[in-house]
Amino acid sequence: MTTKVPTKIHTLGFPRMGEHRALKFALENHWRGDSSAAELETTGAALRERHWAVQRDAGLDYVTVGDFAYYDHVANHIQLLGCEPARFGFEGTEPELARYFAMARGVHAGHDHGADCGCTTAAATTPGQPALEMTKWFDTNYHYLVPEFSATTRFRVASERLFDEVTQARLAGHPVKAVLLGPLSFLWLGKAADIDRLALLDQLLPVYESILTRLKALGADWVQIDEPILGLDLPDAWRHAFAPAYWQLARSGAQLLLASYFSPLQDNLRLACQLPVTGLHVDAVRAPEELVGVTDWLPAHKVLSVGVVDGRNIWRTDLDAALARLRPVVAKHQGPLWLAPSCSLLHVPYSLGADSTPATQDPEVNTWLAGAVEKLAELRTLQAALDGQNADVAWADNRAACRSRRTSPRVHRADVALRLARATADDDRRTTPFPQRQAQQSLHLKLPLLPTTTIGSFPQTSAIRAARAAFKRGTLDAAHYRAQMEAEITHAVRQQEALGLDVLVHGEAERNDMVEYFGEQLDGFAFTANGWVQSYGSRCVKPPILFGDVARPAPMTVDWTVYAQSLTTRPMKGMLTGPITILQWSFVRDDQPRSTTAQQIAWAIRDEVHDLERAGIRLVQIDEPALREGLPLRRAGWAAYLDWATRAFRTTASGVADSTQIHTHMCYAEFNDILPEIAAMDADVITIETSRSGMELLQGFGDFAYPNSIGPGVYDIHSPRVPTVDAMVALLRKAASVVPVERLWINPDCGLKTRGWSETQAALGNMVQAARQLREELAEA
Repeated sequence: MTTKVPTKIHTLGFPRMGEHRALKFALENHWRGDSSAAELETTGAALRERHWAVQRDAGLDYVTVGDFAYYDHVANHIQLLGCEPARFGFEGTEPELARYFAMARGVHAGHDHGADCGCTTAAATTPGQPALEMTKWFDTNYHYLVPEFSATTRFRVASERLFDEVTQARLAGHPVKAVLLGPLSFLWLGKAADIDRLALLDQLLPVYESILTRLKALGADWVQIDEPILGLDLPDAWRHAFAPAYWQLARSGAQLLLASYFSPLQDNLRLACQLPVTGLHVDAVRAPEELVGVTDWLPAHKVLSVGVVDGRNIWRTDLDAALARLRPVVAKHQGPLWLAPSCSLLHVPYSLGADSTPATQDPEVNTWLAGAVEKLAELRTLQAALDGQNADVAWADNRAACRSRRTSPRVHRADVALRLARATADDDRRTTPFPQRQAQQSLHLKLPLLPTTTIGSFPQTSAIRAARAAFKRGTLDAAHYRAQMEAEITHAVRQQEALGLDVLVHGEAERNDMVEYFGEQLDGFAFTANGWVQSYGSRCVKPPILFGDVARPAPMTVDWTVYAQSLTTRPMKGMLTGPITILQWSFVRDDQPRSTTAQQIAWAIRDEVHDLERAGIRLVQIDEPALREGLPLRRAGWAAYLDWATRAFRTTASGVADSTQIHTHMCYAEFNDILPEIAAMDADVITIETSRSGMELLQGFGDFAYPNSIGPGVYDIHSPRVPTVDAMVALLRKAASVVPVERLWINPDCGLKTRGWSETQAALGNMVQAARQLREELAEA
């Protein structure tokens, strides 16, 4: 089967961190002051060169330029478009990279943004500022930095970085496809207190037009312009803004490939096809049913880029199924056809190829996997098939791998299926209303007004990581490893007692990751040695591979938690990760409904909750930070998802005594539009991120009259900045104006795993002092 013109292949983006996370380590060296900005830039340039070479060697027709970022691609656009928030007080003479990290990580009071600034140390000139707000990139676990707009925002071309990178790629001999976040998506993803964001479009478009003109002049063959909001339910004003905006951008003369991903286009399909661009990319993994409609509406002369390889998951593409999906497209679309991953490969590991270092310790599972490098090879195999070239060897290998995964007896378990089949309607309900449970818990726990606690983890020091690595290598035996972890737990407990916290945690020294740790102890999971994926900044995670039915063979946290409780008379929280977060933050099997997989995980976690309760632990936190990000991007799918997702959480939390207090934690997401469903989870206490938004997120809980207890985060743990007591008191006063104080808890935004002990002690000390000050104010009122 051949096309009228040769098929081309490309990628929407490539992982930034590098094969061995070179960028992560370079960033953290720079932030510690151990390397200069110039050294960091050298590492970045080398990584880009290497990644472009990988794309060239895979046979891609263009390398993608502009997908690289030292922290976040949206933050790159903030600088490119000259809209750094005025609150940072930049004068324009500071180094660009220093300003970039100031926005990303916050600024200590007195900081001077020196030439090699990592924005982590005190200096002498500027007031402190919290970092830009951070939230999830659509329904992924990647976090972007939220642009801040106001009536005084002005745009201009203010950074040369993108243009320099295009020049770098051109000098290396590569044909270039530059990538930009589209103007409408950029505005949509930002926030504004005093202006309609769309009102800024008219002044933003000339800046984009200028950028496109310069990219064309520099020799960029194409510009991929990402408008993922075309997969959302857009207000009419935003939908109607696309056509005039893109007619203006078309004046640049650049060849534009409009890209949408993550969600069906639905009511925006005809609009996307008819915009004045040279080509259109569509996500044929998330919305395969729309391919026929796209070929109906897209003019024949336009490039159609089909995202046929899954950019969000690690399973090898079923090439036979992909080819069958492409055949009607080839038959109908008479114009140029490109093949690509469904979205940027930012969301998958660099490589999971079976080489001298296998992806996992499971030889069978290894044959089922594909990372970014392997997905590029899949594109080349599909391209060869479409163009009538021989790809028999690659095709036969792919068929064998897909057949192995479909027929493996390890994927399905009769006992797990039977347990789900026997579940009843009452299994996911606590029968006693919250006010009565709260009374029982108050009698049992005897906590003060405004109790203080943390979200769970404490700093993962180099000593902890070294001990864990030695234990995994077999150079540290189990007894010595346990003794070292118990020493770390003892240290965390003693520090919390000294700080005066009311509810303690064991600190999670033994845990590598809040999802991976549990997956390692549950049946149905496999784990990679180097399958790292960027979450934000230098933070990388190594998602488990959930390939089969899930069951818990033995308790996972009980011994550690009981040991911690034995060290103190203060109440100790058991710390668990919830079923939806384990689901969302794993690479999940795609051979059964996600709702079924969620229920399997829920029953496994439920067993752990009951074992903790039987061991005397009366506070159990079941974290669900990923509940919001699991929402389908189209509202039509929300009700069904929220029904099974909240049921999964309630399944884990039910069946315990009224005096057992169930906590949950959620962070970095907008919750106001799903508050009834969050209330339906019926957790006794919910902790949420609110500090970066200045308690804005909490207002919705107040307007909704959220019925249970809330712990709004009073400081941002993703920044090294230590907030003052006064700053926390101010936030707490705002919180107390929204939530009745008898239902108000005090805690940080998130876990403290990534912070150091000195800043942790300083920040928590201020938090405890802020709680005491507010208690005194309330007593005097």
